[in-house]
Amino acid sequence: MLARALTCAVVGLDGVIVECEVDISSGTSGLTIVGLPDAAISEARERVRAAIRNSGCSFPLRRITVNLAPADLRKEGPSYDLPIAIGILAGSEQVPPLPDKTIFLGELALDGSVRPTEGVLPMVAYARDFGVQTAFVPDANAAEAAIVRDVAVYPVGHLTDLVYHQRREKPIPQFHPIGLGDGVPAAGSVVDFAEIKGQEHAKRGIEVAAAGGHNILLTGPPGSGKTLLARAIPGVLPPLAFEESIELTKIYSVSGLLAAAQPLISQRPFRAPHHTISYSGLAGGGAWPRPGEITLSHRGVLFLDELPEFGSRSLEILRQPIEDKQITITRAQSTVTFPANFMLIGAMNPCPCVGKYHSVESSCPGTRHHRPAPGRQGPDWRRAAEGPPLPQPLAGARPAAPRLPCALWRDAGGGCPGGRCGRRLDGRAVGERRQRPRRYPAGTPD
Repeated sequence: MLARALTCAVVGLDGVIVECEVDISSGTSGLTIVGLPDAAISEARERVRAAIRNSGCSFPLRRITVNLAPADLRKEGPSYDLPIAIGILAGSEQVPPLPDKTIFLGELALDGSVRPTEGVLPMVAYARDFGVQTAFVPDANAAEAAIVRDVAVYPVGHLTDLVYHQRREKPIPQFHPIGLGDGVPAAGSVVDFAEIKGQEHAKRGIEVAAAGGHNILLTGPPGSGKTLLARAIPGVLPPLAFEESIELTKIYSVSGLLAAAQPLISQRPFRAPHHTISYSGLAGGGAWPRPGEITLSHRGVLFLDELPEFGSRSLEILRQPIEDKQITITRAQSTVTFPANFMLIGAMNPCPCVGKYHSVESSCPGTRHHRPAPGRQGPDWRRAAEGPPLPQPLAGARPAAPRLPCALWRDAGGGCPGGRCGRRLDGRAVGERRQRPRRYPAGTPD
């Protein structure tokens, strides 16, 4: 008996339809999975066998062959458990023949419950373009899948529920999203400039950079508020459009970073990797390429604190993505292009010995502590502060953030000195970005 169930795979940020073919014939009892499966799919034999038995169904004691077509596409991840299981039940005539234009996604636990999986949004979106009209997804991924319009989403909490639904004994109710947000960040989710005292010239530089989408390098002694200023930048950037939210949600869904309580990302991301990050972690990579930090900060902010501590090669990696707004990763198996349109923010001290070998107010004597340590890849501190050794995309706005006097910290008043609070900066940045197409009809200048 032959049965077919449609499912989907993820390549980069796009989906590919996979046909799960199940053939049950006489012969030695066993389950064989072919079609370039990875270790997680090969181990699905035991998960599917236990899940079928613990769901009140019988596992056929016959020769079962599962083919995941196309056979030349590498399959990875446990999301094929559910289509394999329902295909076996359909092939053994325990459920009616599966309908066409329907996909099944989900990982199975040994007790038959369906666990969430990664990349549901791009898979369902591609399946819709392929002509699929119905999607059975894990209960935890239903809100994410429902973002795609014109596809009926059915949340599956247990394999038994899907069996009863196919037998028309107890239909699964279709999932209808209550609300997906309007692209406005929630209150208190980002730092407001109204909470930062002083640093008016730095706020003005950030306002200009946010309006034009420029990169910034903040310099100042420790404790002057460089990191706090950087964390407040997403709050003054224009709100995400719905298409931009969909694009960001796909990235985080594929990376496994999408929270179940937030099916649609409505706030611009802020990523702050440590200076010990690997090249693959920054740019993306792996045997099967996955998004890196520069892709996770797409449409948002990539913050590099203690910039001179980053290796020179790490900084050079950023040059091409900043210019092209995307990054292409090539491996032996495939070539994947990820979006990388981010705002780069760097922060650094004037020199490494401030506060140790001289005060903030006094000039630096230029001691040996400015020279790179043996084997260190980072640039010289003094030359990095002056500018030329850094990649050209970093040599943009360089507002200084001096240490504030104690009198300002003791001042209990505040609010928005100089009129630069988050709401006002946000409005000015949005207004400026709306004027850019009129000022530059041929495109924004570099």
